[in-house]
Amino acid sequence: MEALAVRLSQLDSQAEGAIRVVMFYDTLMRRRVDLPALARASAGLAECVAGILLHGTGRAIRMSPDGREASTPPPPASTTTAVTLDEEEIGAVWLERPGPPGPLDDLLLDRLAIAVAAVVERYGPARTTMADPALVELVVSSDSDEAARARALRLLGFAPGLPVRVVAVRSRLPLDQIGGRICPSRPVKAAPLADVGVLLATTVDPARFPAGVRAGIGAAESPDRSWREARTALRFATARQPVVHHDELGALALLAQVPEAAASDNTDVAAIARIAGNAEDLETLDAYCATGSLRRAADRLHLHHSSVARRLEQLGKTIGVEITEPTGLIRARIALTLWRLLNG
Repeated sequence: MEALAVRLSQLDSQAEGAIRVVMFYDTLMRRRVDLPALARASAGLAECVAGILLHGTGRAIRMSPDGREASTPPPPASTTTAVTLDEEEIGAVWLERPGPPGPLDDLLLDRLAIAVAAVVERYGPARTTMADPALVELVVSSDSDEAARARALRLLGFAPGLPVRVVAVRSRLPLDQIGGRICPSRPVKAAPLADVGVLLATTVDPARFPAGVRAGIGAAESPDRSWREARTALRFATARQPVVHHDELGALALLAQVPEAAASDNTDVAAIARIAGNAEDLETLDAYCATGSLRRAADRLHLHHSSVARRLEQLGKTIGVEITEPTGLIRARIALTLWRLLNG
């Protein structure tokens, strides 16, 4: 390698630099350094802050060129590269260069990403999040017998007797990123089934779901029942409440069993459908149904309570229900929920 570097240096100084970057990371990998050491060495080589993030932990390692942890708030990265392992994106590496990217920044990050993947595989051990959809379907299907389900769980890496919670998600984000965030301590497996993403996890931290994800969480009982609960809970997820536990729905979960024809023929639901084309009216009704209070709804909508009162009065006339009365509020809440269930 050194002889090749000497030969290339006679032809192109940038080629010499590229070879030296490759040799630099080859040496680090032979020394089996850990992630902080990789970030520290990379920052020194790049002469700017270098960062490493693993989706499974959600914790960023940022080192400055002086070898210490970067204390300043992270600016936008000048160059970023994904870290992949077994064809799954498990994290990212980046440089925080004040000026334009250097000519060797892309190569440096490529080699750093390879080194990070090697460290994760060596010390992880290498446990990827994405799984065979056929195995996941065996786990959650009500048609599977217990022996087949247990075998599928074993093949997915779950220990016998370990409680498994099922999560149904809809998101544009990759499932492996979501799985790594909500269950950083692992094990967690993910696969797409039809139009819904499935996550199997031993623990779930609802606060760690990324923005824009809608999710339903089933109880940690039998996986097939947990999957049914998760899909039901997902139907109740909204922009205001994007993550829903089935356990917390209580009697509301029964609304998911109402036949579509019966729900759509109901006069209250039909009235909600009529006002749904007006985003302002729908937002006002949602805020009041969620809070049950004129003033709290006004705070949520950033309006004066008198303005909200006028809107609710007009909505009541349109729907044919005294929304501000206890019975009317219950009818409005149920009708709004049924309309959402009908319309996904």
